[in-house]
Amino acid sequence: MEVVPAGGPDPALDEVFRALAEPRRRQILRLVSQVELAAGEIAGTFEVSRTAVSQHLTVLKNAGLLDERRDGTRRLYRARREGLAALRVFLENMWADSLGVATALAEADVEGTRRAG
Repeated sequence: MEVVPAGGPDPALDEVFRALAEPRRRQILRLVSQVELAAGEIAGTFEVSRTAVSQHLTVLKNAGLLDERRDGTRRLYRARREGLAALRVFLENMWADSLGVATALAEADVEGTRRAG
C-alpha cells in the first residue's frame, strides 16, 4: 500500500503545532477557553515571570489561537476557537485516513483467509 502525503506544507498549521508543543501554552489556552482573562490573572497561575507568560501569550496570539482586547491599560485574552479549526481538520483527516488503512488491511486479511481456506 502506497502512502501519499495529503497536500503540501501548511505554515499556519505548523505554527499552531509549535505553539501547542509547550505545556504552559496549552495550559494558558485551557484557562482562556471559556472566559476572558487579563494577562496578570493568567500570569498569577504560573510560577514563572510575567515576562515569560507574556512571551507565551505572544506566541499563542501569533499562531491565531488567542484574541487580545484592551480595556484601559489591561490586556484581556480569550481563546479563538477558529484558530484551532485547521488543527481539528488535520486530526480528523488523519483519523479518517487511519481508519481507511485499518479497514483495507482487515478486508485484505479476510480475503486472504478465504483464498487459503
